[in-house]
Amino acid sequence: MEFQIGDKVVYPNQGVGIVEQISTRNLTGQPEMFYLLKLSSSSMRVMVPMGSVTNVGLRRVTKSSQIGGILEYLQKGRCKSAQDWKGRFKENSEKMRSGSLMQVAEVMKTLIILNQAKPLSFREKKMLDRARQLLVDEIAVARGQAKEAVEAQLIKSLSKSNLRAPLPS
Repeated sequence: MEFQIGDKVVYPNQGVGIVEQISTRNLTGQPEMFYLLKLSSSSMRVMVPMGSVTNVGLRRVTKSSQIGGILEYLQKGRCKSAQDWKGRFKENSEKMRSGSLMQVAEVMKTLIILNQAKPLSFREKKMLDRARQLLVDEIAVARGQAKEAVEAQLIKSLSKSNLRAPLPS
């Protein structure tokens, strides 16, 4: 997948970023092309070798037309996850690293359902916050909306399945 300077991209589990620069570096003795990304949520800069784009999971921002399916999933979709903490955490971590916005939505919904049954562990609370942040950031960019408006859409979608999103910790 090729990107141009100014393209908005998603770096899995880190969020939306902008391709600021495309350059050649000689780090291993061989010249290699890199994308320099500036991540929106943290202002952190990341260099991604062009040859590693697929392995890293770097992708374009989800199309606005696909966001409806994600919001519908939050309203009506079914969740299933491992019962034991270790299996569930491993499964959710893999989904977060996948880069798929739908899988991030699955993690968020699964953890919200679990949180209504019993308190989440510290690590699962952090993962829930991260999943919500990734969803809000990418949907806001995809639809050109303010993050507050996206938060309201997520809350509305979840409330249709009788779910309450806990406040970020």
